[in-house]
Amino acid sequence: MRTYKLALPAIISAACLALSANAMAETWKMAIGDAAGGTQYELGESFAEELKKRTDGKVKVNLFPNGQLGSEQDTLNNASMGMLDLSILAINNITPFSPTVGVLTLPYVIHGAEDAKLLTQGDVGKELTENTIRDAGVRIVGWAYSGCRRLTNSVRPVASPADLKGMVIRVPKNEIMIASYQAWDVNPNPMAWSETFTALQQGVVHGQDNPYITIDAMKFYEVQKYITNSCYVFSLEPLVIGEGKFQSLSPDMQTTVLEAGKAATDHSYDYLLAQEEGIKKRLVEDHGMTITEPADNESEWIAKASTIWPDFYKSIGGKDKLDEVLQVLGREPAPEK
Repeated sequence: MRTYKLALPAIISAACLALSANAMAETWKMAIGDAAGGTQYELGESFAEELKKRTDGKVKVNLFPNGQLGSEQDTLNNASMGMLDLSILAINNITPFSPTVGVLTLPYVIHGAEDAKLLTQGDVGKELTENTIRDAGVRIVGWAYSGCRRLTNSVRPVASPADLKGMVIRVPKNEIMIASYQAWDVNPNPMAWSETFTALQQGVVHGQDNPYITIDAMKFYEVQKYITNSCYVFSLEPLVIGEGKFQSLSPDMQTTVLEAGKAATDHSYDYLLAQEEGIKKRLVEDHGMTITEPADNESEWIAKASTIWPDFYKSIGGKDKLDEVLQVLGREPAPEK
């Protein structure tokens, strides 16, 4: 009994300290466009874990997937206005606010994961981050690497652009992606991400394009039968923080956020490489989807879509900006207008 009396004050003191620590803890909100199970969620979860670890639990991040906090463009706006802490969204939903980022969404500029990593984690990525702070009021602190956008549809196997005749394909509300489909003589239907599954289910649109991981996470196999193993755009999904929020943090905390973002980015890249082939196999074997290779190594798709590059030189900051990207990738300069 005597030992208990001596220990009791220490127990009470420890409990008070724990309550005090919890009271001091911050909780940040993160909007995620995709459902749990995709690369967006994986990046968000990794960032949350890294931030919690690096702040000894003083900062907790609550994840709100599947567009719970609004459309991706709405959440970017909310982050820029200080109404939301963090958002993960497809890069094509940043371009309306910061057009130079569109250089990474031009068709057939990025050919795969290595190209994407080289650009986002090098000088190109740093410049685009500065531009996004200036133009959109948000700072890119991490990247989800989701893979090549693969065309899916519910009508027939598609190997060439001609096979799309008569189909309506959903695209994001993004001028570059709309123009790409128009170059293939398709009339695309620009549509919000939150409306896409229902539109496919009801036959309002026949197809869409997204990486294998997203096709699986969003259960598109329930409403789509055919996949074209195309790679006209590599899907990048930045993690952004409102610049006002970032500047309100102490210098040490700013560094911590950036370090957590870098660690989560590295995890996202490794996750893609580890998961994609297994998911591709599962879509065929477990869900009955059919994968078709593009005809002639995608040559017709590439030739037609690349003709739109000059139309966007001005919006991305000039032809020289695209040439810088192509030089980093070891390719020839872009064509003149």
